[in-house]
Formats: sequence, structure tokens, C-alpha cells
Amino acid sequence: MKQTYDESSFRVLKGLEPVRERPGMYTRTDSPAHIVQEVIDNAADEALAGNAKHIHVALHRDGSVTITDDGRGIPVGLHAEEKVPVVVLAFTRLHAGGKFNKREGNTAYAFSGGLHGVGVAVTNALSTRVEVEVRREGKVHAVTFSEGGEKVSALEVTGSCGRQSGTRVRVWPDPKYFDSPKVPQAELERLLRSKAVLLPGVKVLLDIEQADGSMLSKTWTYPQGLAGYLAELAGEQLPVAPVYASEKYAGGDDESFAEGEGAAWAFAWFAEALPSESYVNLIPTVAGGTHESGLRAGVFEAVRTFIEHHALLPRGVKLQQDDVCGRMVFVLSARILDPQFQGQVKEKLNSREAVKLVSGMVRDPFEIWLNQHVEAGKAIAEMSIRQALARQKNAQKVEKKKQSGVAVLPGKLTDCESTDLLENELFLVEGDSAGGSAKMARNKETQAILPLRGKVQNSWEIEAGRLFANAEIHDIAVALGIDPHDAAAEPDLSGLRYGKLVIMSDADVDGAHIQTLLLTLFYRHFPALIRRGHIYIAQPPLYRIDVPAQGKKRPAKRLYALDDGELEAIRDRLAKEGFAPDKIEVGRFKGLGEMNPEQLRETAMDPATRRVLPVAERLGEEAHAETLKLFNLLMGKGEASGRRAWMEAKGHLAEADI
Repeated sequence: MKQTYDESSFRVLKGLEPVRERPGMYTRTDSPAHIVQEVIDNAADEALAGNAKHIHVALHRDGSVTITDDGRGIPVGLHAEEKVPVVVLAFTRLHAGGKFNKREGNTAYAFSGGLHGVGVAVTNALSTRVEVEVRREGKVHAVTFSEGGEKVSALEVTGSCGRQSGTRVRVWPDPKYFDSPKVPQAELERLLRSKAVLLPGVKVLLDIEQADGSMLSKTWTYPQGLAGYLAELAGEQLPVAPVYASEKYAGGDDESFAEGEGAAWAFAWFAEALPSESYVNLIPTVAGGTHESGLRAGVFEAVRTFIEHHALLPRGVKLQQDDVCGRMVFVLSARILDPQFQGQVKEKLNSREAVKLVSGMVRDPFEIWLNQHVEAGKAIAEMSIRQALARQKNAQKVEKKKQSGVAVLPGKLTDCESTDLLENELFLVEGDSAGGSAKMARNKETQAILPLRGKVQNSWEIEAGRLFANAEIHDIAVALGIDPHDAAAEPDLSGLRYGKLVIMSDADVDGAHIQTLLLTLFYRHFPALIRRGHIYIAQPPLYRIDVPAQGKKRPAKRLYALDDGELEAIRDRLAKEGFAPDKIEVGRFKGLGEMNPEQLRETAMDPATRRVLPVAERLGEEAHAETLKLFNLLMGKGEASGRRAWMEAKGHLAEADI
């Protein structure tokens, strides 16, 4: 039956329908843990703001969960514009909340877990029933949501509460949206324990209903804070130096960061690797992010300065960040005014300014501590130097395999100093202008630059023996240190000089063409590099957004947008934060050559803040055959008619850059 495509084909998802239609875009679907965490995070935000002293969670036998706090209680009055009770808006409307517009006096929270504004609305959408009780202004208010938020009872006053205040939410997760309908108890306990660690003076309780109806209760308090928690994580392992725990936050006169931004931390070094933990505004960031990069940078600079001051480094040894931080175990709790996370689940922090914030807060206090505890500092230094010596010894073994028959490196290659394959990166940069900026922006220890003049020759139908007739391809192959090979072979990659090869071209049609030509070269003549995950594509931004300062708490900042869609998303977010559109300056980069070294480093080269895409081949013989067929169609010289037909059929899918 032929399907029609007309006005009736369009469907508009309203209210919470988008969440129920695509739950995986908004939360984890392995279990209801994250939708419960959203409610717990709201209670923790109240405690972080200093308005709650107790967080109580109860797991019931019917699979429901109750979360209670003694905070201010969600507002129950009518919203000025929507004419709907605010508590109902919070649970039924996406992108609505009390954590936008973080200007002084214009928000309920100075610091919170994010700005998406979809938290408890997602909880409601994926639950069969949600009951909310609010104690506020002497009255107890109750409202019930059912059928995924489709049905909402009237908001009623059910009693009086005197001077008590707070919120109680009971959630019945809908099993059809999750692989397992039960909240994982171990994961929930880890979350609640971490809240107790990160919220001094706040008591966190968990009640688990047993088969006979009784309650098994657990309570968490950590009088020693992060240091005590780190000792618990370490178990029986003893650190090589005492645990260092401290905190530092920006004051009202700080020119770079808003008042209250900063971090608390505890870290130590152990003989064996142990897991670390990090948080942003109490939200666990299990995938790390820029705040962890900032911590490592600050610690590395402090230890390196200590080593230089005490002349501990042997001649010929160069210290790298992994040498110092490889055996460091930490618990980090950062406070950031406007955190930006990777995805709604908030597992990784993306805020670029967090690197500078955390490193700046950690470095000076830790350097002072090292010089006050010299023996501890020397123990950390000795472990770091041993790691550096082991790394250099391993690199020398690799170098011996490469000595015979090494070609002369290209003259335009700006090589890196390190010989560690795991650390080294080669950037293939479009144009001499961008190549010059990249040379100034690079980390000369681990990053090499090879500028490319013009477009690389289409090598799809060139025989391997004639490849080196092209100067650009010759230089790339010699810089890599390996020979061309076919897909069926298992080539010798012992001569490979760089662990990562990053293609860095302009964000335009010519840049995309250069990427295609280089990927053609690697897929046809160096397929092992793709197969083993050595190839990456840099994602330089198309737009720069300059955001003005908003009082002392909101210093000026610079953001970057990858494309038009991301630019609009940033504009929408800034509008919700109270920035007037005419005060925001947007500039478009015409190419990499227009970026100064600092901008290029931040957006495309610094591992802590850049965006790069790994290149991987689809697995399986059928997928390999499809890829070969497409390359033949697009890059084969005798396929002009086929390409024309393909473009006529697929041309409407392309977005023209006019």
C-alpha cells in the first residue's frame, strides 16, 4: 500500500508526549534510578541553598519511592503568565523551573544541578502516578498526577502545618518504560551517601520497606566531610602521603568568576589505582568532564613547581600530567553558576570555564600545603618521577624498533617533543594560516602540526606504488612513520609515531571536501589506522558568542556554537537567563585562519575542552561491502553518471551553505 504524504502526516507532540515517545532522549531507561534521582536532586538543591536539613527517602514494597525534605516547599500560587499553580507547572511542563535567570534576586537558586528545566516533568511523564504534598505558609497542599501526567487533580488544602515547611513526592515508575522496574538499591545508597558527604550538616535517611511491613533504616553523616569519604573509598589501602582536603570559592570581588563559584576537594596518592568521584552542584558526574580536567591541571602545576623548587627532577626527565595524576584518587565537588552538561542525564560536565575555575582554586592552596608538608610532597614527587621514568623507558623501547630505515621528516612538520605513542597527536591542518595559529596553540610536548596546502589528491584509484608521487600524501605517510597497506593485511604499525591523527579543516564545504579526501586516503591505503581507532575529526565552531557581564556575579564570557542549531539553543538559553538579544554579539568564523591561537586551542586542540569525532568502520562483511560501494560511487573516476543520479535522488537531504 502506497503511503500518502500530506498535511495529515504531521503530528505535534504536546505536553509530556515527547518524553513518553522517546524516553531515552531524556533519561536512562535501564531502571527508574534517574527519574527518582531528579526528585532527590531537587531536595538536595534546597539543602545546598541552606533551606533544608533533612532528606528522607523511602523504598516501598509496591515499587514506589517517597522523597521528603524540610525545605521551603514548591510554590503553590498561580504563575503570573500561565495562570496555573507553579507546583503543577513543575511536574507537567518541560523547560519550566526555578533555576533560570540566575541574576541576583531573580532566581530561587544560586547553584543547582543544571538549566534544562525538564527534571521532575520527566519523572511525571514516565510514572503511572505521582503524589505531591507541599507544606508551605502554614498549610498542607496536595495534588496528584496520573497516567503519565495526563490527569491532574485539583490542588487542595488538606490541613495546617504551623511553621513546618517542605515537600513530599511519592513516585510510581511505569514499568513499560524501563528494562527493570525496580530502583537499584545499591546505586540509590551510593547517591544518598554522596549527598551526605557533600552537604555538611544535612542528615540523609533511607527507609526500605520489608516483607513484613517493617522498615530497615540507614542514615548517613560524615563529620570529616570529603576526607572521611575518601578514606572509606580507599578501604584498607594506605596513601603514600596524607589526604589533602580543602575548599575555595570566589569572593564578591573576583573578576573572573561569580561569587560562590569554586570547589571542595580531597585527594591522595595510592600504590594501586582506585576509582575517583566528582560532582557538580551535588550532581554526580560519573563520566567526569572539564572540572576533573581542571583539578588535574591545578595539581600537576603545583607538584611540578614543588619539584622544581626542591630540585628533585633527574636530568633528562620531562614530567607530564599523567605522571603526577595517574595514581591520584580524588573526590571533587564543584560549584558552578551555569553548568552545561553533555546530555540530559548530566553524566559529564562540558563547561569550558570549569577548567580554569577549578585549576585556579586548587593550585595555590595545594602548593602551599606541599611546602608546609615537605616529606609528603617528596613522597608524591618520587611516585610521579618513577612514573615518568617508566614511561620514558617504554618509549625508548618503541624507538629502537623504528631506527632502521627512517625517512627524513617533512620540513613543514612541527613535531612534538614526546615519544609516547599514547600521548602524541598529529594535526593535519588546512592551510598555512591555520597551521601557524595551530603551532602557537599546540602543546609542544605532545602535539605535532602538519599544514596542508590545498586539497589532497583523490587517492581512491591510485596504486600504492604511485602514492608518494604526490607531495602532500608523501609528507603525511612519512610523518606517520608507516607504509601503505590494504584492508586484508595485518600491517606492522611499530613505526607509528602518533597515537591520534586529527583532521582539522574549516567548517565549510571546502573543509568537508578535504576531510573526505583524507578519509579516502586512510580508508583505501591506511585502513588499519581507522580499524584501530587512530583517526579523529576536529569539530571547530562556526560561531562565537560574546555574552556581556551582568553585575558582579555574572562576569562576561565567551561561548562557541558548532552550527546554526546549537547557536539557536544557546540564544534560547541566554534569553531564559535574562540576557537581552541585542546585548549578545555573534561572530561567524570564515575559517580556522580567523581564530587566534587561544580560541583554536580552546575549541579544537585542548583535550579538556575541544570537540573531536572518532572515525570508526562499521563491523561485518555486509557493512564493509556497502562502504566500499559508496566510496566507489563517490570517488571513482568512471562513476560520474552514477554520482549525478545519486545527487538527484539525495540532494534534498543536504543543507546548502550559501
